[in-house]
Amino acid sequence: MPREFPIGLTPPDWLMRNLQSRPAPVNLPAMARAAIGMSAPLAVGLATGHAQYGALASMGALSGVIGDTADAYRMRLLNIAVPQLFGALGVTLGALVFGQGWLAVVAVTGVALVSGMISTIGAVASVSGLLLLLNAVIGAGLPLPGPWWLAPALMTGGGLLVLLLTLLAWPLRSGVPERTAVAGTYRTVAALLAASGTDRTDEYDAARHAVTQSLNQSYDLILAHRARHHGRSRELTRLLAQLNAITPVVEAAPMAHLAGRPLPPEIPAAVRHLAQAVDTGYTGPIDLRIPTPTTETARAVDHALRHAAEVVTSPDVDPRGIDDRLGRPAALGVRTARAARNVVLSAHSWRYGLRLALCIGIAQALVSLVPVPRSYWVALTITFVLKPDFGSVFSRALLRALGTVAGLLIAAAVLAEVPRGWWDVPVILILAPLIPALTPRGYGYQTAAITPVILLLSDILNHQGTALLVPRLLDSLLGCAIALVAGYLLWPESWHTRVGDRLANAVADTARYVESAFGDPPDTPTDPASRARMRRRLYRDLSAIRTEFQRALTEPPPTGRRAAAWWPLVVAVERIVDATTAARVRVGHGAAAPSSLEVDQVVLQLDELSEGVRHAESLIAVRTDLTGPAGSVLEPLRQEVAAARAIASPH
Repeated sequence: MPREFPIGLTPPDWLMRNLQSRPAPVNLPAMARAAIGMSAPLAVGLATGHAQYGALASMGALSGVIGDTADAYRMRLLNIAVPQLFGALGVTLGALVFGQGWLAVVAVTGVALVSGMISTIGAVASVSGLLLLLNAVIGAGLPLPGPWWLAPALMTGGGLLVLLLTLLAWPLRSGVPERTAVAGTYRTVAALLAASGTDRTDEYDAARHAVTQSLNQSYDLILAHRARHHGRSRELTRLLAQLNAITPVVEAAPMAHLAGRPLPPEIPAAVRHLAQAVDTGYTGPIDLRIPTPTTETARAVDHALRHAAEVVTSPDVDPRGIDDRLGRPAALGVRTARAARNVVLSAHSWRYGLRLALCIGIAQALVSLVPVPRSYWVALTITFVLKPDFGSVFSRALLRALGTVAGLLIAAAVLAEVPRGWWDVPVILILAPLIPALTPRGYGYQTAAITPVILLLSDILNHQGTALLVPRLLDSLLGCAIALVAGYLLWPESWHTRVGDRLANAVADTARYVESAFGDPPDTPTDPASRARMRRRLYRDLSAIRTEFQRALTEPPPTGRRAAAWWPLVVAVERIVDATTAARVRVGHGAAAPSSLEVDQVVLQLDELSEGVRHAESLIAVRTDLTGPAGSVLEPLRQEVAAARAIASPH
């Protein structure tokens, strides 16, 4: 019989959450691109007698591999090409101050400030800021071969090679990723309907969250492209119409769940059938084979499902009749100007930029004062650990240290047993695919995959062999320590700054959503498209808050403990939105609308809850006497609001 850990030896929950591997599918095409994109430049360099040039191009290809995360081809173009330009600028600036002492410290610190600030804009800007700083650190810390312009050209060329490999199938698969995304959304909705009305509450909540994420991804993908085409693409117009058509089905799911009776299995099967039609572009007749509805809930689901089937199978869609449920993005120039203004005026951008600049400045100053060979690795470690969208700083520091140790063990075997030269090519061919394979599983796994590749390429540049290993481990630990002290402990963000205010804003927005659904306040849109847009934005915000909470759960006390205490309130707010949507659907199918007094009562309670969340340091139970007419459509909503206000602090 296995023995259990004594209580004192049981690993804490936050540590176990950090070490858990996330399940992720294996992306074979990305692995193939990584293998070819990183080994080919090195092979060319060896064949021409310039192995160092090949290593630099392979380093640039590594940057392209890290950015090769998008499904749609046009997004791959942005995710890889734009960061390469920033990377070229970074390595140029770094090379110009190489060996310049304190001038190099000041220059790299300034680059860190700019990098940190632009990293807060969005995904592409985040990768761009990362490469800007990473390459500046490499240029300032490594003697690069050739004239000043050669290293930027080689590294950019390596990244563009990966981009070329990602775009090879574009002429043959144009539009396929977008269709796949929309079809995937339909399949997540099918899973949501399958869990609706059952007692599997956790499964329903997980399915609802998956639907939110899938809708966000699909809308982002299609609207970003449609903004450049201004409605001229028939294919994108059809896909947008299909996304809009599934929205009433999503809105009917909470109503079905609150009814407490599982839906017939034919209904989720019909949605999966529609998903297949979206995926293949089929426009012929579809026999849904769903039972005749006999209840109010069944009629709502049936009506929404038949409307979705009609849109999916329609070969022509009038673009003038399609509304953008999240709002069409502004023109690129407008968005760029808006992002630049927000970065300059945002306290959050300055805060993160200053944190990163402080840590990089300390690392560069320390390296200048202490004779540590090739210690650019300290700043590289800090750059990755303080990346704003990789999760908790504490977690990243821990995982970076563990991943580096694992990567060094692999690198030790390679550097000790593999002779330098042509044997490096098959080694890179084997190691490079591990980067896209392991990155989705977690930051520690990504670090373990990247570390031996960088060390092998560095060895080609400086020929240090196994002498690289111990200094790199010490540099990584030093970088983690600087990030923890100067980038984490010295910047104690309050719980409200990080999560509390965002949750309070979400509760306040929920009150406005209730007003929009049932009331008629001034300046509140009440048309279905505006309500749908408001609900989608609210779910998007709640999804972001959920992600932030999950990051906080990986931190040690008191942050992790507080996140666990507040987590039920996040779930409660999501259920309030569900109950509001369900009530609105019932009214749309003939149920009596609630009185303005009922609506005002619920809105008042939500506003009070919002203010309480905004100002309270811990959750306090509040007795809520929410009563109303028996049989009112708002009765489930009142129950959810009362449950949210009754959530108590564990203290």
